[in-house]
Amino acid sequence: MAGNKNDSYSIKLDKTRLTLSSAMDAFHPDIVLASSFSLEDVVLMDMISKIRTDARVFAIDTGRLNEETYQCAELVRAVTGLKIEWYFPKFEDVEGLENDKGLFSFRNSLDARHECCQIRKVEPLSRALKGQKAWITGLRKAQNVTREDLAYVEIDHAHQGITKINPLLDWDDRDLKRYIEENKVPYSTLYDKGYTSIGCAPCTKATEPGEHPRAGRWWWESAEQKECGLHVDFFIQKGPSEEQ
Repeated sequence: MAGNKNDSYSIKLDKTRLTLSSAMDAFHPDIVLASSFSLEDVVLMDMISKIRTDARVFAIDTGRLNEETYQCAELVRAVTGLKIEWYFPKFEDVEGLENDKGLFSFRNSLDARHECCQIRKVEPLSRALKGQKAWITGLRKAQNVTREDLAYVEIDHAHQGITKINPLLDWDDRDLKRYIEENKVPYSTLYDKGYTSIGCAPCTKATEPGEHPRAGRWWWESAEQKECGLHVDFFIQKGPSEEQ
């Protein structure tokens, strides 16, 4: 059911659509939407498909994703008509990591988890963003203590100073669910199983009612450490040995 055009949701919706359309006008074709098929990302995929049918979307297949993530990707691709550009970690890096340190080294220490994220996420991201002028993310302030200082438009110094656009900055969970319901957007069935954040299968679990939305991500770590390096460049800010 559509709301009053002056209600909070409608105001945020209009601002997000304007941000997206302005970004596409300013940067196309050198602008990409990063998708992990979270609620945020499927909302943005639906929105952007209505602005440009040739909008570019990329996703990173870490090799450890849930089956439900792949299923969601196919459903959203079919509904929006958007082509998804998949990026993968370098085979030799994954092979070396698993042969040398095992399949679950990321649980041994924060350094080890950062090493896995660097191989499986950060390095593929750097390739996905190479040559781009801007990228769009589904980041929201409410997601994590590390994201409270976000802006709608930022300069991403971790990725060659390209423009980073966060159109859902002020959205809350109710806004996302409302958009998905009203626009009949497919979403990951993991959310129906109690997940409130989507990542790699061994690093993500369902949360309990009342827990922080990111509580299921790297649940063995403290809240201020719960980033993988895609949006907080700890590899530049601190050397791995300083993270502990």
